[in-house]
Amino acid sequence: MLVGVDEVGRGPLAGPVVACAIVMPPNTRAIYGVDDSKQLDRATREKLARRIHEVAVAVGIGAASAREVDRINVYHATVLAMRRALCRVTKRLGQPPDHVVVDGLMLRTLGTPHTAVVKGDAKCYGIACASIVAKVTRDRLMHSLHARYEGYGWITNAGYGTPEHREGIVARGLTPHHRVSFCSRQQMELAFDDAELNPAVMHDDCESIGLKPEQ
Repeated sequence: MLVGVDEVGRGPLAGPVVACAIVMPPNTRAIYGVDDSKQLDRATREKLARRIHEVAVAVGIGAASAREVDRINVYHATVLAMRRALCRVTKRLGQPPDHVVVDGLMLRTLGTPHTAVVKGDAKCYGIACASIVAKVTRDRLMHSLHARYEGYGWITNAGYGTPEHREGIVARGLTPHHRVSFCSRQQMELAFDDAELNPAVMHDDCESIGLKPEQ
């Protein structure tokens, strides 16, 4: 079984990194329209994600929270999300995958033999499918969080550092779902002064919406 792996959410100021590991059935026709998720509009991604879930042999989603990004840095959080996704897809398969292909460069700490494909989400069908599912999953998560934390524009910016989002940080402060390490010192000072965040409530953003990652 060939597993394609990709992640989304390395660059945003808020929200988790989300990874998808996916096994598509071999020797079958590719789903029409599958491409790098960044090249597709939201409606097309949603439609394709539903079709991918219908066709896939196994799908595993993994996430690393904003708090984990702050603790171990975004690179290690990305690898952690991928490892969690691979763990889930392996459980669903009932056996280790024959081979893993990932987008980008080799990941020495992934812990699984793999082939890295630069721009793999545009070149490899399995990676492209993983890219779409990961993107749709993360967007849905950020839409859910938007309903609870208005004023940051997460429903449209998905946590990325748009002017609306940055203005929201200055005006309203940081939420438990912001990556403190990604926000500027000035923004953090204003945010903590205004919000008086209690570390005890900085819970895992994945767990809070029912997407608790497996260890």
